[in-house]
Amino acid sequence: MSSESNNHSSTHSNEPQADAPERAPFSSEPLPLVHVGDPVLRQVCDDWDGSDTPELRELVERMVATMHDAPGVGVAAPQVGANLRLAVLEDLYEIPASFAEAREREKLELMVVLNPSYEPIGDRTATHYEGCLSMPGYTAAVERPADIRATWQDLDGNLHIRDLSGWQARIFQHETDHLAGIIYIDKAHIRSICTDENYAGLWAEPTPHEVREALQF
Repeated sequence: MSSESNNHSSTHSNEPQADAPERAPFSSEPLPLVHVGDPVLRQVCDDWDGSDTPELRELVERMVATMHDAPGVGVAAPQVGANLRLAVLEDLYEIPASFAEAREREKLELMVVLNPSYEPIGDRTATHYEGCLSMPGYTAAVERPADIRATWQDLDGNLHIRDLSGWQARIFQHETDHLAGIIYIDKAHIRSICTDENYAGLWAEPTPHEVREALQF
């Protein structure tokens, strides 16, 4: 997203100058989600150049609205058709304590991350089922690093480095992968794929041990 020029040419005219038109208020309406098969999901997104523009702020507002409307715990810019290394994350949903403990799922406050990256901390991994708003109707098990060091910039350009574990680390990895043209299914155990209905009816357990044995992955 290019920045708008802040340069203003001077004038020596005595004619009155027209006022610049006021910009319409930000829209906070959800955006339509892009689904698998659209090439925008397979591109490597452009880095954010540090420009803070009204258009960027509105895009963030609408991505948050899209995430809440879905509902989901994260949306990356290419999922709404934007070629920018930007994602929004938030996980404030209530889930049973047994699931939260088994999945190391702690609440995650709203995060707006620009130019995010991550690296594993140690060798610990975890395998859990994931879904994606760009691939509705299906879920699959993905093995990921359980502990990561996440790096990103906020809208003010400040650099953040934060260690994340468990489900928070999984969300950050899932959304950051989108910005490199990677969809979770690329990393999934292919034999684990379930429809949402079959997963809910057969395998909605805190961990995927039973489904791993049944589907042999």
